Amino acid sequence: MTTRLSHGVPRRGPAVLFATSLPLFLGTWLSDWAYSNTFNIQWSNFASWLNAGALVIVGLALAWSLVSALLPASSGRRPWIFVAVVVGVFVLGFINALVHAKDAWATMPAGLILSVLVFLLACAAVWLGFSARKREVAR
Repeated sequence: MTTRLSHGVPRRGPAVLFATSLPLFLGTWLSDWAYSNTFNIQWSNFASWLNAGALVIVGLALAWSLVSALLPASSGRRPWIFVAVVVGVFVLGFINALVHAKDAWATMPAGLILSVLVFLLACAAVWLGFSARKREVAR
């Protein structure tokens, strides 16, 4: 059962939208890992495009989570913690996109390390988004 805010916006919306970026960030990480093992340039291209697609979704989720946090039905620090982690994912993902804009050989090892960090931070954001919503529904 999905509860709704006072203006009809689903509470889980930003977390669900953000969760759709998780497979893209995982694909970025795995593509970087494959490039580091094979040095086939196409893997670096895959990582770059997957990261760009994930950033589009994260940007939309960030806008939606900001709107949800600003609505009067949202209270406490919990929505703002989620927004802060999503901002962190967006910033690290953008830095990762800048690293992947270099020559494929120059992306290693920074691209792989950033991909791992972005994916782990995105996992934390998804966990935070869904755990916060579960507590609000239980009330």
